[in-house]
Amino acid sequence: MKKLGKDEKLLIGQVSGGVNKNEEWLRINWLRRNHLREVATDESGWEVLYEDPDDGRYWELTFIKSESHGGGAPQLSNVDITESIKSKFNL
Repeated sequence: MKKLGKDEKLLIGQVSGGVNKNEEWLRINWLRRNHLREVATDESGWEVLYEDPDDGRYWELTFIKSESHGGGAPQLSNVDITESIKSKFNL
């Protein structure tokens, strides 16, 4: 799997056929386990803020259809540390 590129801003996982996870979903999971540094989790425990140790950018993990079983497909978005992000993650 490859690390995040400097031009990337958004990764969106998708499911086809009800069970097959696409490459972006697999890559998001790989990045979370092997590369990104967890900074904070929101009060629900579902949304997580990560930092890329290579360039210091922050990434927010959310789930597109949170009502789905297991939270649905993951989405990893590049975010700036604004007051709203600080408040959301109690930073």
